[in-house]
Amino acid sequence: MRGSIRLVLAGLVAWGSYSPTARAHESRPLYVEVVEKAPLVFTVRWKIPPSMGRENAPEISLAEGCVLHSEARALGQSSTPLRSYHCEIDPAGTPLRIHYPMFNPSVSALVRVSRLSGQKHSLLASPGQTEVILPEVESFSAVARDYLALGIRHILEGYDHLLFLLCLLLIAGTRRRILITVTGFTLAHSMTLALSALGLVRVPVAPVEAAIALSIVFLAVEIVRGHRNGLTYRYPIAVASSFGLLHGFGFAAVLGEAGLPQTEVPAALLFFNLGVELGQILFLGAALLCYQLFQAISRLTSRQRLSPDALHRLETLAAYAVGILGSFWLIERIATFSAT
Repeated sequence: MRGSIRLVLAGLVAWGSYSPTARAHESRPLYVEVVEKAPLVFTVRWKIPPSMGRENAPEISLAEGCVLHSEARALGQSSTPLRSYHCEIDPAGTPLRIHYPMFNPSVSALVRVSRLSGQKHSLLASPGQTEVILPEVESFSAVARDYLALGIRHILEGYDHLLFLLCLLLIAGTRRRILITVTGFTLAHSMTLALSALGLVRVPVAPVEAAIALSIVFLAVEIVRGHRNGLTYRYPIAVASSFGLLHGFGFAAVLGEAGLPQTEVPAALLFFNLGVELGQILFLGAALLCYQLFQAISRLTSRQRLSPDALHRLETLAAYAVGILGSFWLIERIATFSAT
């Protein structure tokens, strides 16, 4: 059974490495910030994700009753237009509209609303949604729903986190060791996520992203070396927990971009973390389903099982694929924060 698990996981790792969508954190959402500068005076600023071309950059406006007063636009790939509106009535409860000039790219949108009272709201618009109702009163249920969805979406679109998790599963091997390893990873990243989100620990985002890529390269090298008596294979929970602390800062960076609400901070933090865990469970469930399908197909076809040497070669090939992709991310991210 251990050999079958390793075979399926190796296949998933290889698929994830060469998938055309395997670009870590390029599936970032459109960010929109609405700030109340004075009574009935609002500014709207937005930033497009790297995956969206400037030619399809959206136009964003407040609803009727708000008149455009001024506009400024910055140049660059991630342009940040700034519009100022004078409103006849408070726009709470009215839609903020997103219009794409060419086509709807089906990216999610994070909308942050800051009021003069100090209240801050964060809303998550699903891909394809072009209207977001500005909140009137911050509610527990709305915060729980939005941040749960944000956590799920982030982990499922965070291909670097998923590849790291797959490498951990490949090293752990058996179901019991997989459960222990994933638990260590979860507890570790939950701790640093909370510490960073609450402002108790501050770590620069760019070096963290580079270090996450380095953690993927490290696991890929360990799989290629295949030293079963080494620390990584003997105690995968130690490696998972150590790097889990690092990945937690990466999760916190996304939560920081979304912003925490003013009055429901514990709920936002709790449900974002729950969303990340639910996303992990969905991903692990999909991996287990692939394993069970593989077992069923093997029984139906009655084919001879792969030899240990063939399994080792497949693992090595998958690890090389992961290592190449992780190295690319590492170089790209180092270049990004070195240039700033």
